[in-house]
Amino acid sequence: MGKDLPKKKKKRPEKCISVEEAKGLEKNWCDTRTPEIDKCLGFNDTREFHWSVAELQEYLKYVKKQSRKQGIDNPGIRIYFGAYPKEKCKMNKGYATVFLAPTGAPAGEQGKGGAHAPNNYSIAPYNWGNSGEPSIIY
Repeated sequence: MGKDLPKKKKKRPEKCISVEEAKGLEKNWCDTRTPEIDKCLGFNDTREFHWSVAELQEYLKYVKKQSRKQGIDNPGIRIYFGAYPKEKCKMNKGYATVFLAPTGAPAGEQGKGGAHAPNNYSIAPYNWGNSGEPSIIY
């Protein structure tokens, strides 16, 4: 009968940052942007957004499959800030949002990868995350 093999320890992705660095980034955002944004809008806007891992995996699987059909070997995701029209928001306010936009160019197109990859308008963007009220501090 088979022996139980030791589980491989998964490496942390190289672009992970520490909790302390993440807290510092959020604090810097709050110190340098939140007061002006909230003053201008006249209300405390949201600044954090949530999706479950399952939702994100489902979307990423969709992007990979659709990209493959288009000959895009290494698709990416660009995250954009957005704001809802106030008439579509709770309390008649135009809260902030973010949406995920697929990127990628067919294999062989030079200079069109990574941060410079074009948006792929053939694949639907992703939105409708949730946020805390008030925003949840990291």
